Amino acid sequence: MKIKAEYIWVDGTEPTHKLRSKTRVVTDVNDLPQWGFDGSSTNQAPGNNSECVLKPVFTCPDPIRGTPHILVLCEVFDAQGNPHSTNSRALLRETYERFKGEEPWFGIEQEYTMFRNSRPLGWPEGGYPAPQGPFYCGVGADEVFGRELVEAHLDACIAAGLDIYGINAEVMPGQWEFQIGTSSPLQCSDHLLIARYLLYRLGEQFNISVTLYPKPVHGDWNGAGAHTNFSTKSMREPGGIKVIEAAIQKLSKRHDHHIKHYGDGIEQRLTGLHETCNYREFKYGTADRGASIRIPLDVSKQGYGYFEDRRPCANIDPYVVTRLLIETCCS
Repeated sequence: MKIKAEYIWVDGTEPTHKLRSKTRVVTDVNDLPQWGFDGSSTNQAPGNNSECVLKPVFTCPDPIRGTPHILVLCEVFDAQGNPHSTNSRALLRETYERFKGEEPWFGIEQEYTMFRNSRPLGWPEGGYPAPQGPFYCGVGADEVFGRELVEAHLDACIAAGLDIYGINAEVMPGQWEFQIGTSSPLQCSDHLLIARYLLYRLGEQFNISVTLYPKPVHGDWNGAGAHTNFSTKSMREPGGIKVIEAAIQKLSKRHDHHIKHYGDGIEQRLTGLHETCNYREFKYGTADRGASIRIPLDVSKQGYGYFEDRRPCANIDPYVVTRLLIETCCS
């Protein structure tokens, strides 16, 4: 049987990497071959030595093409067989091996903004919508835009077997969010990238483009983030609040390092307004969505659980963010 395998990988575009994909026809999904590509066309190699290699690391059903076709997430290697410099998953693999005894778990809340042509979806031509407020988790054609794509995306993620656990309309009209997790850092990050791919692909069918830029519209409008929920085994056990507080103190000492790797354009989003803490500051609090780190109210009451890092932008590399949180909090 001929099976379409869509090979997906992260390219070398700066300052924010993009997803790329191409189709391989295979006959055995249990024996997927490595596959070369032209790295000079993806910002991953010079033209005179352009061969890069895709190595499959995760597969799932392809909900767009249907059974028996599959999606294949790949890591990128150079011609000598070494992880490519853009292969941030390889670095996370190494870090996870060192700290997997801590059992780090992640959940990532992926915000995104839908556009048609040059305007956010649902925005009137030549003008602005009503001030933000009624659009968050809104209902009705005058408050919610793009639900058809959002519902198709949710169905596709479920059919692909991804760890998706929710969706909601966001504060700015034309902006939505989906959540991935809770799972290991590699699984959470892999599933997030496949979910992004499915969103882009389905957007082609609806003539809607999706951007992860953290401040797609300047002015009095919310930006787009990727709030990251994190815990370790000791944080999830009774008395874990002390471990959470110790981890937050470690994060405070490496704040600038995390900000540097939490998405291009972060200074436009983390202004201290629109449910953010200014990127130059670090603060934490219980149920405080204006903090860098939020301890959920239930966690504070129970004395164990997880915390939310509200700093990451929507355009993060999830392999980088999960790795940094493990390194900082578990070292």
